[in-house]
Parts: sequence; structure tokens; C-alpha cells
Amino acid sequence: MRKFSVAKQFDVNPQKSERVTTVMRMFGVGIDRLKDQQTTHACTVEVNDGDIVYITGPSGAGKSVLLREMQTVIPDDEKIIIEQIALPADRPAIDCVGGTGTIDGLSLLSYAGLSDVFCMLNAPANLSEGQKYRFRLACALASGKKFIFADEFCSNLDRITAGVIAYNVRRFAKHNGVTFFLASAHEDILADLQPDVLVVKNFAGEAEVTYKGKSKK
Repeated sequence: MRKFSVAKQFDVNPQKSERVTTVMRMFGVGIDRLKDQQTTHACTVEVNDGDIVYITGPSGAGKSVLLREMQTVIPDDEKIIIEQIALPADRPAIDCVGGTGTIDGLSLLSYAGLSDVFCMLNAPANLSEGQKYRFRLACALASGKKFIFADEFCSNLDRITAGVIAYNVRRFAKHNGVTFFLASAHEDILADLQPDVLVVKNFAGEAEVTYKGKSKK
């Protein structure tokens, strides 16, 4: 088991332009009130190999902030970040996914919900946005990295596909001992994803952390 503690603070301190000064006067906001608006995003989680950590909450609450801070405490050689995976334009998707052979590549693409033959034979850069996301997920699964990070997990997919992929990620994590850190405002995939650690980030207060089968901490 590994324990991760992160914290990030943001201060509201805009440059004193003419418009900023006018707006502050219009709304009766002084410097002291701005200082009171500083926000701290903090979270501590305990994670085992093969766990899924799912960060959720309303848009703008700080889910992505927590996810990025979690990324900083994991060594580069142990992690892969889905959003940073390149999209080749010079070869088909089936040739871009790792694995030991064609069947392994097909399996990884299928895990990521990219099983259409025309998608497999197309260059990743030419795919739709949803297909590009699934291709990146397949590459992450093939990477052999111990930790996989994904912001806006399945957010741009139709909800049926999102549920299928969430279920497949659950299976992959346990079978391969890979730990996932995922963030999204969507809660409809929780039943399929079955996260081991659920982090609910609200606008105010500390993040609520719940471990599967246990009460909130």
C-alpha cells in the first residue's frame, strides 16, 4: 500500500488594472475579501496495486487540480498520462499499439472500446475525438506503466460506451495490477467502474474520500 498526500493553494490576486478596480468598486470587494477567497485543494489517499482512484464532483471544484498534483508525486518512469499520448498520422492504429503481436494489439484496442475494423486500419490522427480518446487509452494499457492517469475520463463518449470502457478498465486494473487515477464529473459509470477509492471534490471544504466497503474518511 502507498499513501499519497497532495495540496495546492490558489490566491485571488488580480493585477490592478482600471477594469479590475472598477469591478471591485461596483461589487464592494476589497483586498481583504480577495485574500479570504484563497482556495486550497488537498487530498490524502491510500492505494494498493490494481486500485482505481476516481475523483469526481461538480465542474470547477478542483478535480483536475487534485489529479495533476497526484501526477507530480509519481516518478515519470512509473506513470503515463493519457492526454499526453501522441496521435500518429503516418500509420494505422493497429500498428501503433504495443503488445506482443496482432492478437494482443486487437485485445488492447478492444479493451479500450475501439473494435471497429475501419478505426483499426485508420491513422489515429484521423479518428473522431471519441475514437482518439479510446486509442490513447489503448496505448496507455499497452505501455506497461504501473500508474495510468486520465482526466475527463470517458467524458466525451456516449454513456453506454463509457460504461463498457469503465467495466473493462476495472477488469484490466485487477488482472494486471495497474493503478488508475481518473477524474470526471460523471457519476453514471460508478457501478461499472467500481472504484476502490472514491474522492468527491466539492467547492468548499476538504475532499471526501471513501474506500470500497468502508465509511467516509
